Amino acid sequence: MDGKPTQLDTIPDATAKDIETLLVTLARGARRVERVEMSFGAVWIKRYGTESPPVWTKAQGALAALLRQPFLRPSPYLDSKGMIDREVRRIETFAGKGVPVPKVLYASGGALVLSDVAPTATARLSALRKVEPAAHDDLLVACAAELGALHAKGLCHGRPHPRDFFLAGNRIGFMDFEEEPEAAMPLETAQARDLWLLFLQLVDRAAFGEQTAGRAYAAWRAAAPSAAEAELKTMLRFLGKFLWLPRLIGRVHMSSDLRRFLAATRYLQGVLLSPRPADASKAGKDD
Repeated sequence: MDGKPTQLDTIPDATAKDIETLLVTLARGARRVERVEMSFGAVWIKRYGTESPPVWTKAQGALAALLRQPFLRPSPYLDSKGMIDREVRRIETFAGKGVPVPKVLYASGGALVLSDVAPTATARLSALRKVEPAAHDDLLVACAAELGALHAKGLCHGRPHPRDFFLAGNRIGFMDFEEEPEAAMPLETAQARDLWLLFLQLVDRAAFGEQTAGRAYAAWRAAAPSAAEAELKTMLRFLGKFLWLPRLIGRVHMSSDLRRFLAATRYLQGVLLSPRPADASKAGKDD
């Protein structure tokens, strides 16, 4: 992709020793994601092409086609160069719309070097959970609000999780742009899935339960496009047909993933699909 920094000596404030350290670390290829301390601060190395194409990706695509549900489609699978180009392009797109993102410091054929953006929302939430539960839940609400603002800009993240949010002064930024769901489904569907995926984490983490979940949903909805909420309703109606299966599995073994899936989906169904009190009373008069 044009514009990618492809020379290590163009990294701002990097010394000769920093460049040597990066060269050694890049050549070693120890881990897919690696933090490296430099004289001017930390950087992150992300390597691509180190894993085989997941079998689940093909199965997920087949399932989406069989059930005719766009929200189940995976992002298109790319080789390492394609993955790097996609991540750089998406970072540039988000930055161009005023969203805080990491800086791309260097790109090679199989790796990116990105600026450090600590602290992440996950780290901050962990620090607040027991000592300041109200501030903890305020941060969860802020994450939902920023996701709504992101959607209002015509963007989507792909797999929003508190570990992919970071604190940028008084704002919240985004990182990890390997997914591109809008290339596999309509944008409003991708945005609806974004909200559902965030709530898989948010409902389970909230110290004040549904009170916080309600605040978070209202914060997202205040900015998010109405088309995304309409798509969310469609998603939830479909998922509702299959909730009996995870409930049945949960009787034998309730994993953390299954617990989060059930809690978030039930909550959102209650908010979006349950009859409102006025509707319920009207229905009673009509019977």
